Amino acid sequence: MQRQIEFSGNTLLPLLFGPHGSHLLHLEKKLGIQIADRGNTLTLSGDQFKIDQAARILDTLWDRLEKKTGCRCCRNRCGVALYGFRKKQRIKKEKTTDEQSGSTVRTRKKHITPRSPNQAAYLEAMKKNDMVFGFGPAGTGKTYLAVAMAVSMFIEGSVERLIFTRPAVEAGENLGFLPGDMKEKVDPYLRPIYDALHDMLHWDVMMKKMESGDIEIAPLAFMRGRTLSNAFVILDEAQNTTCSQMKMFLTRMGEGSRMVVTGDLTQTDLPRGVMSGLREAYDTLEGVEGISFCHFNRGDVVRHPLVGRIVEAYEKRDEQTRD
Repeated sequence: MQRQIEFSGNTLLPLLFGPHGSHLLHLEKKLGIQIADRGNTLTLSGDQFKIDQAARILDTLWDRLEKKTGCRCCRNRCGVALYGFRKKQRIKKEKTTDEQSGSTVRTRKKHITPRSPNQAAYLEAMKKNDMVFGFGPAGTGKTYLAVAMAVSMFIEGSVERLIFTRPAVEAGENLGFLPGDMKEKVDPYLRPIYDALHDMLHWDVMMKKMESGDIEIAPLAFMRGRTLSNAFVILDEAQNTTCSQMKMFLTRMGEGSRMVVTGDLTQTDLPRGVMSGLREAYDTLEGVEGISFCHFNRGDVVRHPLVGRIVEAYEKRDEQTRD
């Protein structure tokens, strides 16, 4: 992108440009743009946002010079103007964060704040609805934010129990025979939930609550035949449920309970030809009062930046395959 700035008169230009154009070089270096001068006209080339930023700085300095408020070193003015602009941007960013902080979730070990509008909407949905579905790719915070909300409501006494579950489906791997008792057999499937809980509760508190049954982490099969009352219940990796499993789980909901169902419909590990219970639930329950559906995309990924690009690459491949 290019933009031209024309100044009235040449008298003050040496002060604005600096010795041998040093002030312009300073702006070029700081903003990563190119500035070409021809008489009293400057041509700015580069990123549109940075060009606009440089233009505002130069206009401000020119006004000060015309009003004879220029400093002995115009380069310092460039630095001050640049700092002032960045400060405004930082204040704006902090304001946006503060606006989102209304959705901040407080736990014993840390406060969790949404990092995107979709995450903020997800937290708000969990506050207002008894049942919430979170759809999206890996790394968007679906499970982590749900666990944070669950812990927060448990601490404040809104629910009496926390129940975390997920289907024990092998992700394209044959684990074979696993030694140990039932807990040791299913723990590998539930490790992400343990990790999230450990981020929000001290280890000794977490273990005591698990021993007392106030916090329960179990495979989905253990939910059959139960009524889950006064509890915050999370079903993770729900794309790996069958249709009958999903219906079974959703109908376990008891009085005073909240349910959150999370999953990524693009990563099902079910056998070929078996419909995902998460897909059927979405098609069946959309529009039902009291149920909220929240969608995440690659822009919400909060893991390594490369994860977002990986998700984007796979999405493009899937689109090409469909075409």
